[in-house]
Amino acid sequence: MNNPKLITGNFRIQANSTVSLKNYDPVFTGEFKNRKTANQQLKDDIKLMSKLQYRLYAENNQALLIIFQAMDAAGKDGAIQHVFSGLNPQGCEVHSFKQPSANELKHDYFWRHYNKLPERGKIGIFNRSHYENVLITQVHPEFLLAENLPGIRSVEDVSDEFWEERYRQINNFEKTIMNNGITIIKFFLHVSKSEQKKRFLARIENREKNWKFSSADIRERMFWDKYQSAYEKAISKTSTEWAPWYIIPADKKWFSRVAIGNIIAETMKNMNIQMPVISEDEEDALLTAKEKLIKE
Repeated sequence: MNNPKLITGNFRIQANSTVSLKNYDPVFTGEFKNRKTANQQLKDDIKLMSKLQYRLYAENNQALLIIFQAMDAAGKDGAIQHVFSGLNPQGCEVHSFKQPSANELKHDYFWRHYNKLPERGKIGIFNRSHYENVLITQVHPEFLLAENLPGIRSVEDVSDEFWEERYRQINNFEKTIMNNGITIIKFFLHVSKSEQKKRFLARIENREKNWKFSSADIRERMFWDKYQSAYEKAISKTSTEWAPWYIIPADKKWFSRVAIGNIIAETMKNMNIQMPVISEDEEDALLTAKEKLIKE
């Protein structure tokens, strides 16, 4: 099946763009009219990803970092579960970042994320990431006080320049790891407020999903507009040539999954991953080993 052209190009945010989430339709499904055709596309892309993952591991020269950010109930967990279902778990690691611990707060905000970066030959997945430090902290600047930063003694000390500097730090961090062999993809799963409400109600009504709901989810929903603004600023300031953001329509879970899978597959194709080439001496050694095994 040919990959629909709409997926990779339409959702990538070009560097230096000013993002307004109102311009992105969370219900968009493009050329896919139903789940059936989308699922077939996803299967094809997962198969390709699996082949490229094998090459990535064998090459042992590059790594891939995939970052997921979203409002609550946007479908990050489900997307990770479905899109990476056909990959070898030995070469794929998922890290879910919760509220930082007391020990983590003693370090700079990149520290706990840097320690989880994928090693060469592997795929790393961040379920939330260092971006929480320009998202939740922008909506709740009082959380910054726990970081014990120089010059930040109260919320009044947090200026526009402070946030601009954080965006620069993030861009520099991502460029540094890119220059050291890590390709970066960043996904924002764009869910509508009405769809989030439906999913929250479903979690409450289904006992098996009660554990996924917290009263804190409702409190944070009250800050919806502030979060949308924080995401717009973060994506605008940090979508770069070396670490692009993709805004993925997330009201239809089946579409967000096929879009994510297609983008990852295309990105891996563009990484130009090469299988190792053995020397003549190594080839001779293999032939010798083969002869010995046959004679046993």
